[in-house]
Amino acid sequence: MLYTYILKSIKDGRRYIGYTSNIATRLRFHNNGLNPSTKNRRPLELICFKSFATKSEAQKYERYLKSLKGGKQLDIEIEKMLIDSQ
Repeated sequence: MLYTYILKSIKDGRRYIGYTSNIATRLRFHNNGLNPSTKNRRPLELICFKSFATKSEAQKYERYLKSLKGGKQLDIEIEKMLIDSQ
């Protein structure tokens, strides 16, 4: 199982989008400062995630979310993920 996830910086409120096979490990990785993109934006919290059967599906959804550039459509996608996870 692969996951596309969205993190939010508690420090500056910005979001980070990525994919992984282990969300808990990846969140620790980010919060330990091991990712250059999020190192100076710690701490981060997991907002939501979506599961996929294959790596290519997770990567495709990650690219789609990043293409939204943080706009209103990204907020809609986050709401969908939150609803789907209930």
